[in-house]
Amino acid sequence: MTSTLSATPSGTFQLGGDLPVTRLGYGAMQITGDGVWGEPRDRAEAVAVLRRAVELGVTFFDTADSYGPDVSEQIIREALHPYADDVVIATKAGLTRTGPGEWVPVGRPAYLKQQVELSLRKLGLERIDLIQLHRIDRDVPLADQVGALKELQDAGKVRHIGLSEVDVADLQEAQKTAEIVSVQNLFNLTDRSAEPLLDHVTAEGIAFIPWFPLATGGLVKDGGPLEKLAAEHHATPSQLALAWLLKRSPVMLPIPGTSTISHLEDNIGAAAIELSDAEHEALTNAV
Repeated sequence: MTSTLSATPSGTFQLGGDLPVTRLGYGAMQITGDGVWGEPRDRAEAVAVLRRAVELGVTFFDTADSYGPDVSEQIIREALHPYADDVVIATKAGLTRTGPGEWVPVGRPAYLKQQVELSLRKLGLERIDLIQLHRIDRDVPLADQVGALKELQDAGKVRHIGLSEVDVADLQEAQKTAEIVSVQNLFNLTDRSAEPLLDHVTAEGIAFIPWFPLATGGLVKDGGPLEKLAAEHHATPSQLALAWLLKRSPVMLPIPGTSTISHLEDNIGAAAIELSDAEHEALTNAV
C-alpha cells in the first residue's frame, strides 16, 4: 500500500494558468503549538511530515505568517529548502496574533509589504508563488490592500495573488486592482456556506482552496451514508470527505493538515478514490 500511495491521482491544476500543482495539497497550520501558537510538541515530527508529503507527491503547501506566528514558515524552510522545482509554497499576510487562538486583521499596505518581505526571508525564497490576503481589513480600502500585494508582484517578489474568506462581491472588487488566481474559504461536506463563491470561481477557472476540509459531523454515525460508502471503498470517512471535495469542482484544491505521518498517509489515500456521480450525489444530499 505504501509503495503506491501518492497524491498524484488527485490530478493537476494550473494555478493562475501557468503554475501546475497536484490538487491534493497540505495545509501547514497544525505544525505549530496549541491555538496555532508557538512551537509544535514535536518539531522533528513536523519536519518529517513535510518531507513525507513531498515523497508522496504533494507539491502545494499552504501556510501563513500568522501560524505560530512565524513557526510554520520556518519549519517549512527547515524541512524542504532548497525546494524541489515542482514544490509550490503559498503563504498569507493580513492577520496579526495577540495570543493563542486570537486573530486580528491588519491590512495597512505598509504592514502587508513588511510581512511579505519577512515571509520571503523566513521561507528562503526570492519570490512567493502565491501570496494570499489572509483577511480583508474592513477599516482599510480593499484596493489599498490588494494594491500593496500588486506592487510586490510588479517588483517580482510575488508570482500570484489570492484572497481568503471572501464572497463574490469581495472577489470582484479585488479584481479591479489585480488578477486574483485563488480564494480560500471554509468549505467541507457539512459546511457549504461558500457554495456561491465556489460556483463562481469554478466558472472563472480560479482555484478554490477549502480550509477545514475534513469536517464530517454526524455523517460518520453508525449506518450513515459516509460510513457505508467508506466501507465499500475500503476507505476512511476522512478519505471520502476529501474525495467528495475533489469531485465537487475541478478548481478545488483541498489542503488537509496534520502533525503526524500516519494521518498524512491516511489523507493522501483519498487521491486514489473515485466516487461515482451517484455516490457523490448521495453524500451531497446526506446533509
